[in-house]
Amino acid sequence: MRPIPKNPTVAILGGAGEMGRTAVSIISQFEQIGELIVADANEEEAKAVVSKNLKSSKTRMRAQFVDVTDSQELHSFLSGVTIVLNAVGPFYKFGVDVLTASITSGCHYIDICDDWEPTIEMMDLDQDAQLNDVLAIIGMGASPGISNLLARLVCEELETVEDLFTVWPVDAGERGDAIEKAVQENKGTSGAIIHWMQQISGEIDLIENGKQVSRPPMQAIELQYPGLGSGSGYTVGHPEPLTLAKSMGISGNSASLMLMQSSTAAFITNLGKRINQGKTSIEDAALQVGSPSTIGKLKAALTQVQYPKANDLPPFFAWGKGTINEEQYVVAARITSSPPAMDSATAWPLAIALQQMLENRIHDVGVHAPEKIIDLGHFFDAFAKCSEPPMSGADEIVEIVREKL
Repeated sequence: MRPIPKNPTVAILGGAGEMGRTAVSIISQFEQIGELIVADANEEEAKAVVSKNLKSSKTRMRAQFVDVTDSQELHSFLSGVTIVLNAVGPFYKFGVDVLTASITSGCHYIDICDDWEPTIEMMDLDQDAQLNDVLAIIGMGASPGISNLLARLVCEELETVEDLFTVWPVDAGERGDAIEKAVQENKGTSGAIIHWMQQISGEIDLIENGKQVSRPPMQAIELQYPGLGSGSGYTVGHPEPLTLAKSMGISGNSASLMLMQSSTAAFITNLGKRINQGKTSIEDAALQVGSPSTIGKLKAALTQVQYPKANDLPPFFAWGKGTINEEQYVVAARITSSPPAMDSATAWPLAIALQQMLENRIHDVGVHAPEKIIDLGHFFDAFAKCSEPPMSGADEIVEIVREKL
């Protein structure tokens, strides 16, 4: 990979959105950037984001209208950008086209893609990225992102990996407000909620017996966490199992799991069924998350007893089963601080990955999932310092436990 030049131009596509504007506030403090462009289809909101951050910013900033659905306009814009951060969701609609434009424009790329379908297509662009000397990191948020890196820590403890799960909270656990803020601020109309409805309906791809298969989402899986106890999470369509299966050599099962209250699991399952039956669209279902109907809440209340709880599971972790010295072990890794709100938990990993690019810590090109390319020690040291309260480094923010079976 060619070295990043001094004072590069960095753009945040979707910089006026719920994730993008948080990323802008963080990245505007990076002194290595020559110019930070807040690019969005809503130019007035983009200007408002710039105005809010301009006084405290340590780099030049400006807003620019960019419509990612206009291929010619997107290519023209990216041709003048060194690194683009893509926060335009849902990614199953826009992810592949934006990455393709970045590669052909010679622009390095990082995103927060949390849809499994485009992840497969985007990974297939690896050779094109190599030929154009472009580095692309996809899924660099909380889940995927931090979850992939925790999974890599788990796998580094194991000699062989049978099962591997990444787990994140919806509304269960000590914080577990991953969806709550997006619902409150957007009444269900955000890209994050639309993505969620896409991934709890239809079928999702995950790993069974080492192979990629399609299954209905919202299946309960029970895990025993060493030293804490057991609980259940629910399968959702996410990229982690598909990239981890290739990078970590999983021989058994792998999925992304959500922790949620029984009433939430019942409500979301019923909503997914309505989408599958054609009784509601994904977009209308997203609105119902923000404003659930009385009937929807009543149906969930009547059926919630069928849905197991998270119980003793921590809010955000990776869990693996495999062998150490030819004996079976369970290994788990978790973040020990209280999980931040979804926008911060997503924006900070994106920003730290950018920092690693700016500091030329990464030398490969091509399209990569986080677990293959990110400097783990630097990442968790940096993430510790931005946690609440701030911690000193990786050893303080990440806990790894193992238990012999």
